[in-house]
Amino acid sequence: MIAALLACYPALLVAALWPAPVLFGAVAAASYLVEYAAPRAARPLPELLAKVHLGVTLRFAARETMALLLVARTTGAELPWFAALAAGMLAIHAVRALHTGLALRLRQMLSRMPVTTRNLDVSALRIPRMPPGPLRDAGSVPFLYLDALPVLGAVLGAVPATLGAAVALTAGLAGALALIPYVRRARPLTDRARVLDVVGEQVEKYGPEVILYFSGATAAAYQARMWLPTLERMRRRAIVVLRERGMARHLECTGLPMVCIPSSADLMSFRALAGAKLCLYVANVGRNVHMLRIPTLRSAFLNHGDSDKEASFNPFSRVYDEVWVAGPAGRDRYRRAKVGVRDENIHEVGRPQLQGISTEGPGLPYRTVLYAPTWEGWNDDLFHTSLITMGPRIVRALLDHQPPLRVIYKPHPLTGHRDKSATRAHRKIVAMIEAAELAKSKARHPSRPAGAAPHIRHLVVAGPVPHLYDCFNECDLLISDISSVVADFLASEKPYAVTNVAGLPERAFHERYPSTEAGVLLGGDLSGLAEFLDGEDTLARARVKLRSYLFGPEYPDAMARFDAAVERVFSGG
Repeated sequence: MIAALLACYPALLVAALWPAPVLFGAVAAASYLVEYAAPRAARPLPELLAKVHLGVTLRFAARETMALLLVARTTGAELPWFAALAAGMLAIHAVRALHTGLALRLRQMLSRMPVTTRNLDVSALRIPRMPPGPLRDAGSVPFLYLDALPVLGAVLGAVPATLGAAVALTAGLAGALALIPYVRRARPLTDRARVLDVVGEQVEKYGPEVILYFSGATAAAYQARMWLPTLERMRRRAIVVLRERGMARHLECTGLPMVCIPSSADLMSFRALAGAKLCLYVANVGRNVHMLRIPTLRSAFLNHGDSDKEASFNPFSRVYDEVWVAGPAGRDRYRRAKVGVRDENIHEVGRPQLQGISTEGPGLPYRTVLYAPTWEGWNDDLFHTSLITMGPRIVRALLDHQPPLRVIYKPHPLTGHRDKSATRAHRKIVAMIEAAELAKSKARHPSRPAGAAPHIRHLVVAGPVPHLYDCFNECDLLISDISSVVADFLASEKPYAVTNVAGLPERAFHERYPSTEAGVLLGGDLSGLAEFLDGEDTLARARVKLRSYLFGPEYPDAMARFDAAVERVFSGG
């Protein structure tokens, strides 16, 4: 794509010097099409070209210069029309600069709002609606394409090109001026005190009792997302407090009020939250300290999964008043780890999210295997992923299995965040699954005979939909790594296998990772995979027993236990 884009410009130069107006017009039209398509076909392309000083503005200016050269060669540079065309070309960029300044000013004013909200009535702020997409583009790239009028007009001569420049200039100026009302309406939003007061009044009116606090990268939004349905079902009024702008749009649709307060000073002085008694944390991040400094709030660490990973017994957990775990297994992890979390501060509250996970398979005429590897972790001590060393071989074995299996592949949202080899392995797996789908579709006869085996459609789940638990319900077997996926899958009571990436002896592996005791162990050479896929299921009773150990008793249900834990805080227990 880069070659096609850059090749247009020497061709334009040759056509202008020749001169060959028709050829110039054809190449110029093609260059616009490639320019438009290139960033969409290859996302890093604009950044790559900008690094070598071939950014989009330079490319458009080069095309305009060649259009001027064509006019000079065909009609002469002495005519007044040529000077008017050159001035018009320059004025188009001046108008673009005006628009860019206004768009940046609008973005700056909106980004300086001390607090943004969702599901709260802040109509008193009179936040203006955003302008149409082309107008709010701070790079003003759509305005560059206006030069197509004079550039293509140059094929017909100086007069049509100049008229095209006039039309482009008029359209660009109208677009730039259209931003002014938006900028004027956004100006009151820079009044920090007023914005905080208006939002604070609405939060106080809602009267939140429980806070779910979250800070982190957008790729980690799933950590908060998994708890939203539970908070919606809770008896106490809950509010979500975020720290990163734009995070709310990465959380699934919820009716819970949300406030995003980037500034630590604003957060700690935001008195509208003073009525809440409990703050729930789902991740151990540095910005938690700003909320932890509020003395009237009791803090409880929920975590974003109940697993045997080191994150489930992190020493940082000592900073919270309480640590909430799913069942006895969570309590025992902290006991064994001896990281300073007092046993009396650990409370077993179940996993309310797991309601809705079926113990039945999809009931298809073939079996479905879900491969859901974890990510590579923040450091080598947390490296549990099978994706890099085993992933492609596991998927290859599943695709080649007889009788045929359906494969669902759902990688962790943070895959490749630290180690790019995980990204490469992920892409290899996706390519394998896509190739298998393509081969089957080609081999399949249009009119399938009666009684023939149904066509199996594999699935790659690269985003939040379908949800992990929906994938549980769509599979008969799970292959995963040391992670909360294994623990949560036990709610289904279906067979599962866990990869032994570190190559530990089987006994040591099960002792270190208790959630694997009722599963089949897969070695680095894929030993155990054939038995898992084709052998007899002898671990059904062990899975039921382990489920109780991980999640606590079946009665009362997890939601009732979670509610009881919340009420205990409010009653002072």
